[in-house]
Amino acid sequence: MTDRQAAEQSLAALFAALEEARGALLMLDYDGTLAPFRVDPAQARPYPGIAETLDAIMQEGSTRVVVITGRRAAEIASLLGTRAPTEVWGSHGWERLTASGALSIERAPQGALDALIAANVSADRAQRLGARIERKPSSLAVHWRGLTQERVPQIRAAVEDEWTGLCMTAPLTLLHFDGGFELRAIGRSKADAVATLLRECGADIPAAFLGDDLTDEDGFAALHGRGLAVLVRAEQRPSAADAWLRPPEELLAFLQRWQRARAQSSSSRGA
Repeated sequence: MTDRQAAEQSLAALFAALEEARGALLMLDYDGTLAPFRVDPAQARPYPGIAETLDAIMQEGSTRVVVITGRRAAEIASLLGTRAPTEVWGSHGWERLTASGALSIERAPQGALDALIAANVSADRAQRLGARIERKPSSLAVHWRGLTQERVPQIRAAVEDEWTGLCMTAPLTLLHFDGGFELRAIGRSKADAVATLLRECGADIPAAFLGDDLTDEDGFAALHGRGLAVLVRAEQRPSAADAWLRPPEELLAFLQRWQRARAQSSSSRGA
């Protein structure tokens, strides 16, 4: 069996389960998955049809829809644009925003927080070179998306060695992503969000997690054997995901198929 055949079988099994189950769990990364990357992150709106389809899924009422993102949790609602409020895990699992609007933030270890403060000196150097610096409760990220290829090595040189050294003396890890890297406290990740949601929903609930970047891989791994991990990306890459979708057409088709399957389940239960 080819990888493509295995992926198609996994997708078919998921949608068959969605037509029968009493509930479902749909977990989604935001940037690069639901929305294309933008140099200005405030302009990263979902692909056409995505918000409307998610609204239809949530309106049906039996799917728990959760965004799991590296962004601050509070940023998602205004960008996603759904009518229904959406549950969000932000800052790679350090923040949790419920659909009712309650926000909880886990505190990173003090040693990590102290090291992140020290890392601001080199982050300032990178910012002077044109990088965008993103500060979150448990991490510090450098973004170079949109800059010239000549500038990127200068930015990396300004911070990478120093941040790598901080990881050797403090509970931090340096993670690369598409367009930058992030110095992040150890202790929470997207895998923690996925694992928590799976426990809360129960073992008999079909689940899927859609993501695009290397920072989604731990979430894919946490779902192994329990749900479908889906890589959403224009070009395939090595991944722990079970299936691959090209955005936006295949992504939208997946979500529309999810909505139809849950509507079928609702109709069957009503009958």
